[in-house]
Amino acid sequence: MDELDPVIHAAARLKITATLATIASGDRISFPRLQELLDMTAGNLSTHLRRLEDAGYVDVEKTHQGRMPVTYLALTTTGRRAFEDYTEALRALLGTAS
Repeated sequence: MDELDPVIHAAARLKITATLATIASGDRISFPRLQELLDMTAGNLSTHLRRLEDAGYVDVEKTHQGRMPVTYLALTTTGRRAFEDYTEALRALLGTAS
């Protein structure tokens, strides 16, 4: 399984990446909405997002709406490509198992 990206391969990061990949390129999702979709705690989601951000796979934009802080998330071009590569490698791996 060396060909599977270890950054994406962790179950939580795979869920995050797969969810973000469903969002059109150029669009983004708020942190609370992603947290709700994935049913993850804020701390757990933050930890995994940090790893994805450090790898250059996720763009984290912190801004304000009025006085309220808001965090928006999106896959970067690199992240989208890494997810595509990951799914191709997984399909190939599963194909050899049958």
